[in-house]
Amino acid sequence: MTDRMDGSVAIVTGGGTGIGAATVRMLAARGVRCVINYASSREDAEALAGETGGIAVQADVGDDAACRELAAKAVAAFGRIDFLVNNAGKTKFANHEDLEALSADDFLDIYRLNTVGAFQMIRACAPAMREGPHSAVVNIASVAGISGHGSSVAYAASKGALVTMTQSLARVLAPAIRINAVAPAYVGTGWFEKRLGAAGFAALNERIAAGVPMALATMADDIAVHIVHLLDPASRSLVGEVVRVDAGAHLDIGQSRRPGREI
Repeated sequence: MTDRMDGSVAIVTGGGTGIGAATVRMLAARGVRCVINYASSREDAEALAGETGGIAVQADVGDDAACRELAAKAVAAFGRIDFLVNNAGKTKFANHEDLEALSADDFLDIYRLNTVGAFQMIRACAPAMREGPHSAVVNIASVAGISGHGSSVAYAASKGALVTMTQSLARVLAPAIRINAVAPAYVGTGWFEKRLGAAGFAALNERIAAGVPMALATMADDIAVHIVHLLDPASRSLVGEVVRVDAGAHLDIGQSRRPGREI
């Protein structure tokens, strides 16, 4: 890790909570000024901005005009864009075996944010990022996009598309902009805790830890560490990579279809 990130500017989409918030905190600790994008978690995003010295900006990254406006606001506020973390995403839980569980609209809604939104953000930020000395993008994919498991067929397909898009754009935007992806499996965030309660969340984490070689449930900070590493100019030779972060779940072939492993 280097100190060459100090004074840089990052946009983190979906930055108010979970992996996005953990990434903002780690970037801020390295001297990076963060534009914290949010869709609905305004209170969380504004509190995080106050904590880290960044700014919170509402935008639907599934809308191209909103992406361009978000990039323009980042430049207006800080004069530059060095890093982009495409973290905003969504899913719909649906049994893979139930082919009636997803509609065409479900697919389009999920793709709109998970895949098209990431593309639109890269396109909107590219002009400013090309002017920087060490610009980099990290897309938050998923092991579901590698294995085809996960919360739904539509989600897995959208993340698979994000993986190939990472490689396509890494090829054409290098060397001015490095693009890589991180592919988490289960990540224990507040999203699960709110829905399951403290006891249910703890039980889920125990079940996940029991099913992976590293015997742990991956948390948001575990993912943020790899995001920051990929953004760091010291990682200049890493481009078009998809870093799988799953506590070794992919090594356990016999358990590869266990529910909840690749959310």
